[in-house]
Amino acid sequence: MVQDQSFLHVFRGFVGLLESYPSPPNPTIEFCKNGGTWENGRCICTDQWKGLRCTIVNFCEKSKTDGFNFERIAVGKYGPSKEKCEHNTANEGYPKATRLCKIEGYEIKLEGPEPINCSTNLKTLENQILNNPEDLINISRDAQLLTSDAEQLKAGDIASATKVVAEIFNISRNASSKAKETAVTTVSQLLDAKNEYFEQAATDGNNFNTLIKEIESYTLSLNTGIVKPNIAIQPGDFTNTGTGPSSVLFSVKKGHSNSLNDELTSITDGKNNLTLNQQNDLEILLTTQNKNITKYGFVVYQNSKFFQSKTFKSNFDFSQKIVASKTEGTDKDKQGTEEDKNVSVTMIFSPQYSHINVQLRSYACVFWNLSNNDWDTHGCEKTEIKGDFLGCRCNHTTNFAVLMSFQKNYEYPESLNILSQVGCALSITGLALTIVFQLATRRVRKTSVTLVLVNLCASMLIFNLLFVFGIENTNKNLNTNTSDDNKNEILHSDRVNISNPQCTAIAALLHYFLLVTFTWTGLSSAQLYYLLIWTMKPLPRHFILFICLIGWGVPAIVVGMTVGIIYSQNPTGWELDYRQEEICWLGFQDNTNFIKSTMLWSFYVPVTIILISNIIIFIIITVKVLWKNNQNLTSTKKVSSMKKILSTLSIAVVFGITWILAYFMLIDNKNTNLIFSYTFCLFNTTQGLQIFIFYTVKTKIFQREASKVLKSLSSAAGRMKPSVSQVRLRLRMYNLLRSFPALNERFRLLEPSDFTEELSVSEIQFALPTISHSVRKAGTLPLTQPRSTPVPGLPLLRMRSVLAR
Repeated sequence: MVQDQSFLHVFRGFVGLLESYPSPPNPTIEFCKNGGTWENGRCICTDQWKGLRCTIVNFCEKSKTDGFNFERIAVGKYGPSKEKCEHNTANEGYPKATRLCKIEGYEIKLEGPEPINCSTNLKTLENQILNNPEDLINISRDAQLLTSDAEQLKAGDIASATKVVAEIFNISRNASSKAKETAVTTVSQLLDAKNEYFEQAATDGNNFNTLIKEIESYTLSLNTGIVKPNIAIQPGDFTNTGTGPSSVLFSVKKGHSNSLNDELTSITDGKNNLTLNQQNDLEILLTTQNKNITKYGFVVYQNSKFFQSKTFKSNFDFSQKIVASKTEGTDKDKQGTEEDKNVSVTMIFSPQYSHINVQLRSYACVFWNLSNNDWDTHGCEKTEIKGDFLGCRCNHTTNFAVLMSFQKNYEYPESLNILSQVGCALSITGLALTIVFQLATRRVRKTSVTLVLVNLCASMLIFNLLFVFGIENTNKNLNTNTSDDNKNEILHSDRVNISNPQCTAIAALLHYFLLVTFTWTGLSSAQLYYLLIWTMKPLPRHFILFICLIGWGVPAIVVGMTVGIIYSQNPTGWELDYRQEEICWLGFQDNTNFIKSTMLWSFYVPVTIILISNIIIFIIITVKVLWKNNQNLTSTKKVSSMKKILSTLSIAVVFGITWILAYFMLIDNKNTNLIFSYTFCLFNTTQGLQIFIFYTVKTKIFQREASKVLKSLSSAAGRMKPSVSQVRLRLRMYNLLRSFPALNERFRLLEPSDFTEELSVSEIQFALPTISHSVRKAGTLPLTQPRSTPVPGLPLLRMRSVLAR
């Protein structure tokens, strides 16, 4: 099956149908159940299901108790009630109660509902803990309840909750172990909030840093571990092995969901090497030569939301675990210095990303520098590890991570097929001939230069040339499967963009000239409406200059503003925010957020507005002029249906009506979509040829000149057809009638002759400024007719009367 992917990608992007990535393999649908997705050879389940195929229940059913109603609640999480706090309360819109779903042994159970005080919010708790820190248990409980519905949390809520739990973990506050354990639950719930609000809350980075340091210290005070869905804390004591170094291995297994649980974390004392177990998500081996160090602690964060970097920008929504190690006796303010180099940390990470959509290009081993409030590589290096693991080694303890950069696996379309090549070639030829014809014959036609049609053809011609010779991205021929070397350098983005300024320039030019083309179709429809419907009103002053400024200036403003806004938001990677990589055409900033896409506001919206106005004017002109028979004019009674159809099609072509076929490509049916795709491609690749046929070939001047050329060729070859004498007779009669304009007009009104022909739409549209005088001169309209009074049938009369010229 042959399909023009390049051309269809451009125009499917116009209606939001372009998909940059292939669909997941069949196992996603056939094997994984209950919303599970197939990733890297296993099912990743939602929070409410678990198991190999996501078929094991991991939730508490809907419940109703004490006047509160609850939906399903995932195990290990608090669920909000349907009942919300009333209007004008401090917690307006927040749930009135929460309820914990937990597992005891092999039984899933619901705890009783815990009501929430609607008059107390997180900001209130922040003020209480700073001014009256005595009731820490209740403050910790209230903070946990108020953060149970993560979807409701905004930047201010996250900032206040962070300060509250940091104070609870502070040793000087002497909070109870119960209050601190509840605070761990609050931290886990906060990590479910939206990342955009974390970015806003990170303006005061010290809040997050304070919490990170307090959690590190808290790990050393525990005797047993705590595991919540988004955070796991595991403490322990080093086993003294005599003269050798002390070591401990902490592992986190791969799960079937994006939540942590007790079964996934493990600690092995006395282990001297990494296991490189493919079932593990990460391993961290902590080794020390210092016999005075007896305690250790590990913390795993399910994501990096507390670690908001100023230098590293994340574009992909891949889960990035952060692991922290802490040893008792190490000065936490001297991480990476000589005093701390008696501790060695070796790690491996198994990166979690879609191997179908992207490929890993590089990574960096980093730690969170609390002084700089950002990632740093000091004291860390990459290590070569067999398999798919990423290896790191650091000479100090703190919060570690790997920053990864990816390149999308783009599917570059094939070159233009025969259908598009022929269609575009015919359009280019037709448009060029139309421009030459309109300019060369303007004196013969005794009309002003057909400005709108020439500008429309010029913009469409340039667009077709750019499309044929520039739509393909030259990056498709590059070998991008090479990775960076072993240098451990800070990365600035998780997306690798192969810059191609030429492709970006082509995309901007295509954007501009296609907008120009649509703008001139809109101006064409407006002008034709003005001349045919408002028949007696003169054109405004400076009309030509005004429409030229609109036709070429407005699209330039749209393109310039689009590029400027995108560049200001992302100066380093703005190119792929503006265009696609597969082809040199407008792209989407985020396939899941069409509202913020470049395509919508800079192309889709203005083109849709123009198309709607063109369709409305097309319907009005078709009904009121082309298909309306005026009983007062004999000439309109015998106009054939074929001529009406041709006139209708000629207007539809110049108005760009065929572009509405793009909307039918939205139909979610493969066969139907394919039919409309081919139809759309056929009509729009040959639009220039259609303009040439209707606005050049069908004009009298072209036909007369073509007849002369053919007659000359026939005479030279000595082949004269018998019908030539009849043609000459008709031409003589026609020329005789032309010498008597008034007589000619009267003859036509009484009985139309066979050899008179209808005026083409191109002549109607662009010769009408000179018609009014001809009509009056022919005696069909009184010279004293008021200019503001519409005359019945005047548009059709104007079409006919110009034939006398």
